[in-house]
Amino acid sequence: MSAEKDRKVAVVGAGVAGIAAAITLKQSGVEADVFEKEETVGGHLKNWHALFPGRENASVVLRGVEESILSHNLKVQTGTMVTSVTRNEDNYRLTTETGLSTDYKAVVLSTGFSLFNAARKEEYGYGIYPYVITSPELEKLLEDPGKGLLIGGEPPKKVAFVHCVGSRDAKVGNHYCSKVCCITGVKQAISVKELYPDCEVMNFYMDLRMFGLGYEELYQEAQEKFGINFIRGRVSEAAPTFDGAIQVKAEDTLLGRPLKVKVDWLILLVGMEPDKMTAQLADSLGVETGSSGFFEGENKFLKPGCSKVEGVFIAGACTGPSSIPDAVNQGRAAAVSVLEYLSGKE
Repeated sequence: MSAEKDRKVAVVGAGVAGIAAAITLKQSGVEADVFEKEETVGGHLKNWHALFPGRENASVVLRGVEESILSHNLKVQTGTMVTSVTRNEDNYRLTTETGLSTDYKAVVLSTGFSLFNAARKEEYGYGIYPYVITSPELEKLLEDPGKGLLIGGEPPKKVAFVHCVGSRDAKVGNHYCSKVCCITGVKQAISVKELYPDCEVMNFYMDLRMFGLGYEELYQEAQEKFGINFIRGRVSEAAPTFDGAIQVKAEDTLLGRPLKVKVDWLILLVGMEPDKMTAQLADSLGVETGSSGFFEGENKFLKPGCSKVEGVFIAGACTGPSSIPDAVNQGRAAAVSVLEYLSGKE
């Protein structure tokens, strides 16, 4: 196919799904303009230190994304907020916050997700107690082993993880599983144990959902090699002690008894929510969202990446919680659907 000007496609979001879609289109001879509201590409990938299950360095993967952008000469406009996408006769008109409007034959929405705001779970004390942090914040601390989780220069004695913070929780309106929190908690627990071998590490969980290849093996390794304790039960409250530690109240539902434990750090494994742009673009385009607020496709079995609006395609975590490999594959699938659509128009 020739990359003709009137066959250009807009990709909204430069996370791994959006970049995968744009590269697939470019390789097939279709130009794609990528718009990203952040100043850099990569989406949430740039917030991680290591990736599951093999614990690869996230910066290496991010660098690969950036190199792919350069090698394929993609047009990526960072720091550019898309305010609306509307139908304009046989095209889609994309408008940015600067007032720039451009027409495209098709649009790929890859707006990603937002992390759940842990402050909404007041019982955990996030934003109040300094040693209650989220899983992405722990990733940043792990990037500097010289600082890490040291308190007053001393290594922690006990660290606890809380699973399903903002997921599978009717009280905050999120009934769904965020898919990657369990394996993230396992991966991070191992990282903490590697840094501080004498530290006791525990994970409080509802159910452990190890859905991917290598995930169950990493979970077994966490128990057998590193001695990490997994406790089935919800944490009901976290409160500070007189010496600055965190007292965690929970129920061990397997043993059927209440539990109190004092820890130095409490890590909240926060889930995924629809990005605020999802609702905004859904309104301007008429793309449907499901009960959870994520974009809903036309037929997830037979038409991957297709929304119910002609010429509008969806990919990545804007369609629901996704891992990085999932998002990349969804981006490529959406691009193939775009190519089929453009061929049909010709």
